[in-house]
Amino acid sequence: MQLVQEECRECRDDRGGGGGIKMRNTVVSEVTNGGVEEDVGKESLLMELTRLVQKVIKESSWWERRGVDCSILTAAFLCLLPAFLLLGSSQLFWFSLGMLLMGLAHAVITIKGTHLASHGVLSESQTWGKFWAIFFIEICSSFSAQAGIHGHIKMHHAHTNVIGLGDSSVWKVPFLPRIVYLFIAPLSVPVITPLVALAHLKGHSLSMVIRTVLMIALGLYSQYWLLINVSGFRSMHGALFCMLVCRALFSVPYIHVNIFQHIGLPMFSPTRRPKRIYQMTHGVLNLPRNPLLDWTFGHSLISCHVEHHLFPFLSDNMCLKVKPVVSKYLTEKKLPYQEDTYLSRLHLFFNKYQELMVFAPPITELVGVQ
Repeated sequence: MQLVQEECRECRDDRGGGGGIKMRNTVVSEVTNGGVEEDVGKESLLMELTRLVQKVIKESSWWERRGVDCSILTAAFLCLLPAFLLLGSSQLFWFSLGMLLMGLAHAVITIKGTHLASHGVLSESQTWGKFWAIFFIEICSSFSAQAGIHGHIKMHHAHTNVIGLGDSSVWKVPFLPRIVYLFIAPLSVPVITPLVALAHLKGHSLSMVIRTVLMIALGLYSQYWLLINVSGFRSMHGALFCMLVCRALFSVPYIHVNIFQHIGLPMFSPTRRPKRIYQMTHGVLNLPRNPLLDWTFGHSLISCHVEHHLFPFLSDNMCLKVKPVVSKYLTEKKLPYQEDTYLSRLHLFFNKYQELMVFAPPITELVGVQ
């Protein structure tokens, strides 16, 4: 079994410049330690692709590498003031517009911002990187920074689609009917998130528990206080309901995106996982460009998810910039470059809900790869 350290080392090397399926035209068996053969030549595929991506990075300005995404996050924070003011209107149109603007800004900050912060993309400084992780994950998103980074970086990215490790099973709730899971249950995400965060604090140091609880409380109370004092809400229940609606506005597509791009694709055994480039190209899927979701969630979560898993240290804008390079290379090497539409995936999950979200997934072994 490959160790987590080996996966992480591959990521750092990238930065240094950061039943089963059988394929036709068999070359060799490309599995690690439990396997029989390894093709040394194929092992250099990721290195070759990395060199191409590094060339693009070196030719890119700071604005392209970080500036674009930082400006989008800044714009989201600037939208909060007019949103709070509009929520104080007595006219339905302006109030609804304020609710929409607040929900949009919240989604950009808590999904795009949190994702970038968890990968340390927002700053080259480790100190600032830790600050932004706490700010976006704990204060803005009401979750534990340590638990979020561990689950996303050390498990999901290091063990993408590996059974029992990074197989996205955390998103499965088998006892829920498909209609409830796909369209109703996601609306409870704003309530469930801080509760799950508190559950993850068990066994951690007292100082970390206190910090996390205080940061989550600060984030929630700040929004509540602004609704009361800026928007003019007179009822505590009204302010809390407004917070719930704004925070749940994009929760349905958020859950969909998290399951669409991994579940239903090949899953691997911990003892017979393929080489990294095969693991990511077989186990990750891109959705097509979507103006709303791409800019709200970030390109790396929507249309550049394959690129993101191959090069997780890249910003959303850089994932988009290297996308033509990655797709061309994988196509030329006859490697999968998986893409599907949002509605197609929704149709698949709706019709095969039991198979995909209830039953255990079959383990895939890449007997032959090309």
